[in-house]
Amino acid sequence: MRTARTVENGTRVSDGFYEEIRPRLYRRIARELQEAGRVLDLGCGGCELARFLVSRYGKEVTGLDVTDGSFPDLGQMDDSVRRRLRCIKADARRLEFLGDEAADAAVATWALHEMDRPREILEEVRRVLRVGGELLIVDFPRGSLAGRLWNEKYYAPEEVSEILERAGYEHVSARLVERGQVIWAKGFRPVSEEAATS
Repeated sequence: MRTARTVENGTRVSDGFYEEIRPRLYRRIARELQEAGRVLDLGCGGCELARFLVSRYGKEVTGLDVTDGSFPDLGQMDDSVRRRLRCIKADARRLEFLGDEAADAAVATWALHEMDRPREILEEVRRVLRVGGELLIVDFPRGSLAGRLWNEKYYAPEEVSEILERAGYEHVSARLVERGQVIWAKGFRPVSEEAATS
């Protein structure tokens, strides 16, 4: 039986809350990125989200992570998935293997708080996004259940907005969703790089 905890905003949530919302969150991410054919998944871990986006929505997804220990065995997958999915061990600060405008969108799920120098990473991601391309960040907020469970440093929504703006994104927004337990933040690559660096 799972225990429930009261978190900073007074909401009671079960210890298994994040597992419980994962299917719904994945569908929400897919809706947000519905116009994107080519997606970059930052901090992809075992490429679960990437596989979901490929198999259910026909996206072309490149998953990136600094370790490859949990990458799936692509040889065990259906050909249609294998053709559209790449899982690459890489440092997101150096994406030389991706050309300018190589992705329509990028998503970082549960990854921003793990980044040592997030601005540097997000600037490099901006380079590989097409003009007008979206970066979606889904992460644990400060004061959430995640803080009680794992005791890591998390950002507040306004801090995520500031990181995105400093990294050169425009039309930035960040808010809490899922009973205040998830940050949903996004920004877009500007039409002109002068706007991004001003």
